[in-house]
Amino acid sequence: MLLQYLNKGVVEAGCDEAGRGCLAGPVFAAAVILPPSFSNDLLNDSKKLTERQRYELRPIIEREAIAWAVGIVDNHEIDRINILRASIEAMHRAISQLKVRPEALLIDGNRFYPFEDIPHTTIVKGDGKIMSIAAASVLAKTYRDDFMTQIDQEFPQYNWRVNKGYPTKDHRTAIAQHGATKYHRMSFRLLPEPEQLLLF
Repeated sequence: MLLQYLNKGVVEAGCDEAGRGCLAGPVFAAAVILPPSFSNDLLNDSKKLTERQRYELRPIIEREAIAWAVGIVDNHEIDRINILRASIEAMHRAISQLKVRPEALLIDGNRFYPFEDIPHTTIVKGDGKIMSIAAASVLAKTYRDDFMTQIDQEFPQYNWRVNKGYPTKDHRTAIAQHGATKYHRMSFRLLPEPEQLLLF
């Protein structure tokens, strides 16, 4: 059972990212402020939900949230600043777009850089513990999946519609056969070492 909040009476924004381990595409993050009374039996860590359940939850979260926003850092910026910084930057971008200023930030994971003067708490596996983080997880994942499905039309040979840019066998086989695209993260190991060198 997920907790509705960490600190009673405090306006908390839950934050999570999606796409950190992918070989292609941006990292997306979401920030969500839920009302203290929010309850939904289906809401859980987005990785434990089916695709259908995530898309079923998205409009409910968007309608019932006090505020929500999504932040994006593309693959070129990921290559420049590294994936950890990019994930945190995506969260910062989401937080900065919230229409209501949170009094506290609840961050999934164990690393975060302070955002302005708002206190934050990092929570390992927070998307399976706190409702607002779980809600952020759903939004980040579904909006990123939408993006990967969209660019799949441009490069269908990589099967991003299905693998969403993650390092699956079919994705790596396509990289070996067709090379890297403008959406690939060139700072990542796209292929085993000997083959990786052929991409440059």
